[in-house]
Amino acid sequence: MEELKKLAKELLENKTVAAVIGYQQVDDKRTKPIIVTTPEDASKLVFNEYCLNNLAVYLTKARIKNLAKQNGTTLKLGIVAKPCDIHAIVALIQESQLKREDVYIIGMNCHGVVKDYGMDFSGETLATKCTPCDSHKPLYSDSNLGEVKDTPKVSDEVLEKIQAVEKMSHKERFEYFKKEFDKCIKCYACRAACPLCYCQRCITDKTVPRWVESSPHSRGNFSWNVVRAFHLSGRCIGCGECERACPMDIPLSLLNRRMTETAKQAFAYVSGRSLDTPTLVGSYDVKDSDELFM
Repeated sequence: MEELKKLAKELLENKTVAAVIGYQQVDDKRTKPIIVTTPEDASKLVFNEYCLNNLAVYLTKARIKNLAKQNGTTLKLGIVAKPCDIHAIVALIQESQLKREDVYIIGMNCHGVVKDYGMDFSGETLATKCTPCDSHKPLYSDSNLGEVKDTPKVSDEVLEKIQAVEKMSHKERFEYFKKEFDKCIKCYACRAACPLCYCQRCITDKTVPRWVESSPHSRGNFSWNVVRAFHLSGRCIGCGECERACPMDIPLSLLNRRMTETAKQAFAYVSGRSLDTPTLVGSYDVKDSDELFM
C-alpha cells in the first residue's frame, strides 16, 4: 500500500493525472471508492481483499471526465485496477468509450476478494467471480503493484448452478428464471454497477416507444433481465458487480456467464482481453459458424 500511496502522490504532483480513482478504508473489513485529486489525499488509498468495486464504472461518468479538464488542457485519469477491472477498461476502449492514452492504469496483482464486506478472507468467503478467474496479474497497466499470492482453490459454484439449470426441461428452466425475475424491484442497481452499462439514456427509461415496461411485475421484470443479458452478450467481463449490487439476490451471473461461454465456444472470443481485437458484435469473420442462426 505504501507503494500505491507514493505512486499516486507523484502522479498528482507531476500533473501526470488529474485524479486517481481508488479505494479508501472504511473499517477493518470494508472499503469504499474514493476519487483523489490532491497529493495529500493520496495517503488515503488502500488495496486489499475488501476492494470489491469495479472502479472502471466511473471512467465514463461525465462528472469524472470533467476532472481531467484543467486550464484548457486534458490530463489523464488514474485508476487503481484489479485484473478483472482492467478487462472492463479494455472493453470500454474497444467500444470507443475511452482512449488508452487518456487513462493511467495502476494495475494491482490480485489473489481474490471476499464475497461481501465484514468477512474474513478465505476459500469459504472467496467471491464466486474469483473462482474461474485466470487473470491474477494485470494484462495492461502503466504501473504494476502488489504482492503475488495464490488464490484459494474452491469449487466453481456458478458453473455448478449453470450445469444444474441446463439439465432442466425448457419449461422448468423458464419457471426457474421467472421465479427469480419476479423478485426484481426495478431498482436498476445492476445497471448502475455495471461498467459496460454506459448509455446516457437506457432503453428502459424511454417512454416513446415503451420498449420495456418500468413497473416491477412479471412481464416487465422478465423483459428487463433478458434484454439486459442480451445487451451484455459477448461484452460482459465477469466482474460480478451486477449480482453483488442486486438487493434481491437474483443470480444474474448465471445468464451472463452462460452467454460468455457461448461467445467463447462459438467465436473463440472473450471480452476485454485484447486491445488489438475488435468487439464481437462489431466484427464479422467468414469463418464464423452459422449454427447459432439456424
